[in-house]
Amino acid sequence: MHPTPSNRHLRVVVLGAGMSGILCGIKLREAGYTNVSIYEKASRPGGTWRENTYPGLTCDVPSHAYTYSFEPNPDWSHQLPPGAEVQDYFERTVKKYKVDELIRFDQEVTRCEFVDGRWHLETKNGLRDEADVVIAATGVLHHPRYPDIPGLKTFEGSLLHSARWDHSVALDGKRIGIVGNGSTGVQLVSALARRASKLKHFQRTAQWIMPVENPAFTEAQKQALRDDPALLKRMQNDETYMANVERFTTAVANAESPEMAAIEAIVRENLERSVQDPVLREQLRPNYRAACKRLIFSPDYYQAIQHPNAALVTDGIETITPNGVLTRDGKLHELDVIVLASGFHADRFMRPMQVIGRHGKSLNDAWAKRPNAYLAVAIPQFPNFFMLNGPTSPVGNFSLIDVAENQWGYIAQLLEPLSSGECREITVTQAALDEYEQARLAAAKNTIFGSGCNSWYLDAEGVPATWPWNYERFRNAMKAPKLDAFEMRK
Repeated sequence: MHPTPSNRHLRVVVLGAGMSGILCGIKLREAGYTNVSIYEKASRPGGTWRENTYPGLTCDVPSHAYTYSFEPNPDWSHQLPPGAEVQDYFERTVKKYKVDELIRFDQEVTRCEFVDGRWHLETKNGLRDEADVVIAATGVLHHPRYPDIPGLKTFEGSLLHSARWDHSVALDGKRIGIVGNGSTGVQLVSALARRASKLKHFQRTAQWIMPVENPAFTEAQKQALRDDPALLKRMQNDETYMANVERFTTAVANAESPEMAAIEAIVRENLERSVQDPVLREQLRPNYRAACKRLIFSPDYYQAIQHPNAALVTDGIETITPNGVLTRDGKLHELDVIVLASGFHADRFMRPMQVIGRHGKSLNDAWAKRPNAYLAVAIPQFPNFFMLNGPTSPVGNFSLIDVAENQWGYIAQLLEPLSSGECREITVTQAALDEYEQARLAAAKNTIFGSGCNSWYLDAEGVPATWPWNYERFRNAMKAPKLDAFEMRK
């Protein structure tokens, strides 16, 4: 049931025009909301897919699952789509649904304050606006993290962060060093091992690699999907994929589950089978359990790191020199290009934006201990303020589009009493958040994320900051808000 704005002409502002912001624009318009703006800090939509353009960038979720439920795409080139195709999908969707009419580009919101029942917003460019409702769709992976390595700025070659790629830098035949070995570092090694004259992968912590195939879709397959909408929909709602998501989330929620044991057996066998040199194999063997860090899905990393042009470096980095990387064993690795695949500040969310709720309470104060939100969607004392993919959302090796769509369905129901005039303000109670957090933290201790490794899933106190239950529980929680968890003011 869609809300029909009648008694109040709600002004809704969405922060960010990435995957979830685009979704909000489409769904708000579909529901009849006409006074909507999306503020985007960049000049194009796309979020993390706009920011990341590094060689080898690939989505590790199957392409047909990584689409909006209402906008299947028959034209994906591969089972795991290249990043440029994902960005193109979002840009085409923006144009098709005319979301670009709602977006104010190059407008980074720096302040968002609740005053006299409305949100007052300011952008870096000096624009001011007011809104009844704010939906933060800022995402998680958009503030690049630079490693604290001495001498970083002294390097005289080309220094690149994976999320700030400079395509004018020549790579073929160059001596390339890659620092970091999460998904990005692994994809870069696979893409550049054959292009570099010498590639050094500087590994601080080994990663478990889940084997995966990435076949291309033939033209005949794509044409069949174009011709048969029912077949395309079945492809999008692939039962095998959803069963895998349920198994995976069940596994990570219970570190001692049979599902977790099965994942560990697969990644161990992949390492044993794929790496012939026993010394290299042990260097690549993690000393923590599989999925404690985000699992790496790769069809060819082990093959790439064994290429004659590639070498794994496990001695820690001492410093960066003008000519390359000096490791703690005293060896200088001379390089032409250094790539920092060092990830993002995953705890920032909408920050450094200043968000101030009732009674002058700032988001920084609310999150002084850790970023948290009731069911990842709402924060006490921040009325009519909702988040998509906020703190404690499910994250892992599955589609965040599906996560965002479920969260949108929940938020849409919270907008109904506002749009009907039943209330002017709705906010989650502190008691509801405390109860949720108590249960979440207790469950988090049993997850694989809390089994003893360091990862970006952990908060500043080392507690897993993610949804600690299986995916079915998340979907059920998003079906309908429990209104006794919310305070409504007229």
